Amino acid sequence: MMIAKILALTIFIVMFVLIITDKIEKCLVTLCCGLATAVLVFGLSMHSMSAFTQTLNVRSIFTLGFWYEAGSSSESTSGVNWATIIFLAGMMVMVEGMAKAGFFRWLCMTIAKLVKYKVIPIFLTFMVMSFVLAMFIDSITVILFLAAVTVELAQLLKFNPVPIILSEIFCANLGGSATMCGDPPNIIIGTSLGYSFADFVTNTGLIAVISLVVIVAYFYLCFRKEFGKAGTDVDISKMPSPKSAITDKKAFAISTVIFLIAVALLITHAQTGLTVAFIGTFIAIITLATSGKNAKAILKGVDYKTLLFFIGLFFVVGGLEQTGILEIFAQFIGKVSGGNIMVMIAIIIWVSAIASAFIDNIPFAATMIPVIKTLSATTGADLSVLAWTLAMGTDIGGSATPIGASANVVGTSIASREGYPVTWGKYCKVAVPATIIVILISMVSIYVRYL
Repeated sequence: MMIAKILALTIFIVMFVLIITDKIEKCLVTLCCGLATAVLVFGLSMHSMSAFTQTLNVRSIFTLGFWYEAGSSSESTSGVNWATIIFLAGMMVMVEGMAKAGFFRWLCMTIAKLVKYKVIPIFLTFMVMSFVLAMFIDSITVILFLAAVTVELAQLLKFNPVPIILSEIFCANLGGSATMCGDPPNIIIGTSLGYSFADFVTNTGLIAVISLVVIVAYFYLCFRKEFGKAGTDVDISKMPSPKSAITDKKAFAISTVIFLIAVALLITHAQTGLTVAFIGTFIAIITLATSGKNAKAILKGVDYKTLLFFIGLFFVVGGLEQTGILEIFAQFIGKVSGGNIMVMIAIIIWVSAIASAFIDNIPFAATMIPVIKTLSATTGADLSVLAWTLAMGTDIGGSATPIGASANVVGTSIASREGYPVTWGKYCKVAVPATIIVILISMVSIYVRYL
């Protein structure tokens, strides 16, 4: 068993190093490491077919509880979390349909028009819009469209878009922490531990809203001088109409209705018993069924590489779980904290935040879920408190550096492509203090509310 432990840990470390260096396609890295786990750990070392089948976890898809939950039963946490993958795929299909109809560009242009194209009101409202959209839509998609429209408005109103893009990135990551479907780590935590959309909104959501108020004020103080006179000598009558963003009126109306249905289903899924896997599948089916000729283009636009990345990742983490490595790590945290819940929370939130600033927060969250489960079982700590701590640490920590989260990479690369390069120094100068502020708010909020 010791050889299996060493092999599982080695494969995991190799996978992490390859993900960080970003020389090889991420999905290829996790799939190859997943295959290595199956062959070397489960096959040659453990000679265990049951460890392989438990980690692959395909059987769970064919159970009633996977699609409909009677009561509060949670998804299986062992191995590949198919609920997360199916839900993400469904949301990707919906977002692709909304994008093709011009929904996001229309929304941005409408808000800019409502504030009469004044730069500081645009700056403040785009931060709030980034937060709200990222509560329901993947932050990568939110930044993809917001950053592009921000650059377009910057060229029309003659201001530097970088401060607004940096603020949008941070608020998108913060908004993602507020709900179960906002950030991939939250989807993993929710589906693994059986928490609902409402559970996240009333716990991490409350922390995120408090943080948003402080962060909007923080970014305003950082950049107000830069936008003082911007856009004052521009003729707003020459601005493009928001209606010009709508490529297909019928598709626009349908995609808006589907989005509202998705939000309603997610908010009520604890009451209806419909799981996120069911909701994702249902939303994808109605999006494709109503998109007509665009269905093929929508399916082509889905990010299959990210879905494959998840499958390989879950398999490698399953290797750590099956060999008992994660249990050892949990016992170590329990020993260091002396079973003190306050110390445990501080360790989890700061380790999660610092790790997520430099490495992908998705594999970190997937790795930590079995760890906090073991910690809860061995020390008696409330599992939900540890879950909210992990969610805030992984979601917010990624905001600190340009590579900490996918939204950061997308936003800074759009700015650079349009002739507004963002250096590590420029990014970290504003993002690191903002990250520390939110982590401190989160930690204090958790202490005050739960202890």
